Amino acid sequence: MSKICINIAWPYANGPIHLGHVAGSLLPPDIFGRYNRLIGNEVLVVGGSDQHGTPITVTAEKEGSTPDAVADRYHKINKKAIEDMGIQYSLFTKTNCANHFEVVHNIFNDLLKKDYLYEKLTDQYYCEKCQKFLPDRYVEGTCPKCGKEDTRSDQCDKCGTTFEPGDLIKPRCIHCKGEPVVKQSNQFFLRLSAFNDQLTDFIDSKDYWRPNVKAFTANWLKDGLHDRAITRDMSWGVPIPLPGWEDKVIYVWFEAVIGYLSASIEYSKNVGKPDLWEEYWKDPNTKHYYFIGKDNIPFHSIIWPGILIGIGGLNLPYDIPANEYLMFKGGKLSKSRGGAIDIPSVLSKYDVDAVRYYLSINMPDTHDSDFTWEDFQTKVNNELVSALGNYYHRCLSFTQKNFGKIPGADSKEGSKEVIDMIRLTLDEYNECLSHCDFKKGIKAVMELARFGNRYFDSMKPWALIKENKEQCGKVLNNNLMIVKALSVMAWPFMPRSSERIWKDLGYKESIEKSGLDAVTSKLPAGRGLSEPMPVYKKVEIPKEEEEDDASAFADFKKADLRVGQIVSADNHPDAEKLFLMKIDIGEAVPRQIVAGLRAYYSKEQLVGRKMILVSNLKPAKLRGYMSEGMVLAADDEAIGGKSVQLLRPTKDVPVGTKMNSGLENSSAQIEIKDFQNVKMVVSKTSGKKLLCNSLEIEIPKEAPKVITAVIDGDSAIALSDGKDCFATVDNEMKDGAGVR
Repeated sequence: MSKICINIAWPYANGPIHLGHVAGSLLPPDIFGRYNRLIGNEVLVVGGSDQHGTPITVTAEKEGSTPDAVADRYHKINKKAIEDMGIQYSLFTKTNCANHFEVVHNIFNDLLKKDYLYEKLTDQYYCEKCQKFLPDRYVEGTCPKCGKEDTRSDQCDKCGTTFEPGDLIKPRCIHCKGEPVVKQSNQFFLRLSAFNDQLTDFIDSKDYWRPNVKAFTANWLKDGLHDRAITRDMSWGVPIPLPGWEDKVIYVWFEAVIGYLSASIEYSKNVGKPDLWEEYWKDPNTKHYYFIGKDNIPFHSIIWPGILIGIGGLNLPYDIPANEYLMFKGGKLSKSRGGAIDIPSVLSKYDVDAVRYYLSINMPDTHDSDFTWEDFQTKVNNELVSALGNYYHRCLSFTQKNFGKIPGADSKEGSKEVIDMIRLTLDEYNECLSHCDFKKGIKAVMELARFGNRYFDSMKPWALIKENKEQCGKVLNNNLMIVKALSVMAWPFMPRSSERIWKDLGYKESIEKSGLDAVTSKLPAGRGLSEPMPVYKKVEIPKEEEEDDASAFADFKKADLRVGQIVSADNHPDAEKLFLMKIDIGEAVPRQIVAGLRAYYSKEQLVGRKMILVSNLKPAKLRGYMSEGMVLAADDEAIGGKSVQLLRPTKDVPVGTKMNSGLENSSAQIEIKDFQNVKMVVSKTSGKKLLCNSLEIEIPKEAPKVITAVIDGDSAIALSDGKDCFATVDNEMKDGAGVR
């Protein structure tokens, strides 16, 4: 038996949690925690509401309320939503409490004493009209790396780039919409650079981490770590425990990660064992897992380990199985999008285990995944209900009706074919769940259900009962063995329905107490069976929700994609990562394009080559120069690759050729956000399937091995001229690379 500490990302208490939170960072740790309890491990699961920082104050100002009122209201709403989702914490707490303040102050003072904190004047945005310094989320602008608009000033949600004041293009104050200036303010800094070598060694030892986590972390480390300010000019947050600093607070990115430790300490006090937390934080045999979304990776793979190294004597993260994003209508699910995707709304209409199943089978573990109501309906009805639920009911109801009890087996264990399949599934299940591969884990469970249905049909118990009732009983015993195995292995994913099936089999103890060994244990022949009821029911999506599923193909039709040829490429005089390029797309005058390609291409590699341009993008000034479009490039860095490559046509077609896949695209000007709603990937193909996600795609035999595809839910089309010219890349890169 081992100890496992599961640390769950803290959702901001500025609105109700939504499906993206659950799929990204709340459901995976619950599945993992339940699995570890099944195998007999001692599990501590901690987290709570992040109640500080600007998301809370922004919401409070919009509502005309106070930060503490907003934070406590949404803490209660989200705590209930998490409980209603069946997600179990040892403690779900909040950061705005005395215990958290005390632990943060102790760590602040300890790091200050060790000279890991120091004072320094730093640049910050200042709004002269509002006459105040502006925290990160009070400033928005355009990301200088990927061009995403409405990006907050601390980090880009799209590409993950973090910023310092002055980095954003066209920054604006969210209050008065004026352009803030950069002024200096005295702040405390964490001497993160002091931990560079130790963190590099730490990361190098984590060869089992997910590629996206390694890639994000490597990008932070490659140029050396820089010290970071840990205080801000705000009134809402953890106060600085020093006189003269009353107008500032400890910033949320520093104090929130300390919440994992403070929550463990609070839990230990609550259960009357104040030193219990030390068994989880000081015993080197205890493994720490951090379940987060990909936008939180550097804070958990770099900054929090750095703080822990500075404190000394506490366990560093063992694994950080960060998930990608659950996408909705082409964009990341967010509280600001609205719609009936928040958890209270979803659970008012649909069964919790149906929601848990869908988010498990569609989990964005290594790639962004798309949520649509149509796909939700399809997977629940055609998989959960028709395969698993139907198998449960047909086995239990047929046995109860004809025998009233569990029949005897045809040997001590049952049919070798059935037992071998159960054990094979259990081996795969253990391999998947022990390595946090939950999507493959639930797929293994569903494959066993499909095997069970095939076995039931092949044995034809409805005919056998008339010919040889004793033999029919043995066949049904085999089927009930599969039902028992399924209910136990499905429990971490769908606990409520699994417990119902478990009780239908006559068990009094819970699945958790029975443990994973129950998968292969012998059924108690002769025990009575009660009449079962179906545990899952088909879902029907209301018309308004079906209509709310916008098609990515509709967004794609807004973009006018043209083959262009690069006439010239010059260094941008004020930005070391940008080129100023002239591109011929068959117009009287070449287009001027500003592109961040200097890290990937030389001028010589660019001039003369053909590429693909979004030609109807609204012109925008980037670092002082007008850009009249956007070149398309594939980027696999977020999925563990190291390549950024321009898309190119596979044939030497004339400049100006439309790469519209045969669809009638618009020539009207579009905003960058319209194009960002389109999901494109670069992938190899196998037959008529994309290798990156196995989606069916219509392509001719002469199509290249690597293509660019536009994704729309369960559909995909190849980016082409509608004939025999396709968009591809020069060299091999990881399947599923995104296009930007």
